Amino acid sequence: MILLDPDLDQSPGPSAKKGGSSPESRKAEKEARLPAARTLARFLHEAQAAVRLKGMVSVLLTTDKKIKTLNRDFRRKNKATDVLSFPAAEISRGEVAGDLAISVDTALRQGREHGHALRVELKVLMLHGLLHLAGFDHETDGGEMARKERTLRARLKLPLGLIERMDRGSSPPTLPPEKRRPAPLGRTKAKGSPSKAANERRTA
Repeated sequence: MILLDPDLDQSPGPSAKKGGSSPESRKAEKEARLPAARTLARFLHEAQAAVRLKGMVSVLLTTDKKIKTLNRDFRRKNKATDVLSFPAAEISRGEVAGDLAISVDTALRQGREHGHALRVELKVLMLHGLLHLAGFDHETDGGEMARKERTLRARLKLPLGLIERMDRGSSPPTLPPEKRRPAPLGRTKAKGSPSKAANERRTA
């Protein structure tokens, strides 16, 4: 399920003027365009099957401001990040896998840094988040998640994953090590699912 934050600008790219835009600006505008929720929902289904993760997943597409609040409230880190994973509590496993929150603002910047469109970066972040929901943790697993992400992003025809970027030093770590706080990329669901914050605009 794809949820859109009501505060999210769905056209974050530069606006081209009729008759006066260059091919480069039109390309930039197209690459910055937020893909349809239906398109992202299809990828979510495909990626979830590849990860072999059962249960419903909600993906909140939000702003830097909102994800900074979530990062502060659940991880005690007062800064924006790209993706946060909230695994469901054990009692919900099978029916609900958990929630993801993705900053479209950060995804757009990272996509530009790595030379691909917003829609591609959103898929990279979704895959990374799904792996966390499935129980992988690249901070502690000795490379298991990195290998899995590399295999799946190749199968799903995606560019470098987040862990590979960190290993190559091509982008700052977006999910810094936890001090084993209870919620962030952890094994239990944080109180107050981020998906509820955007329930007023739900798109499947």
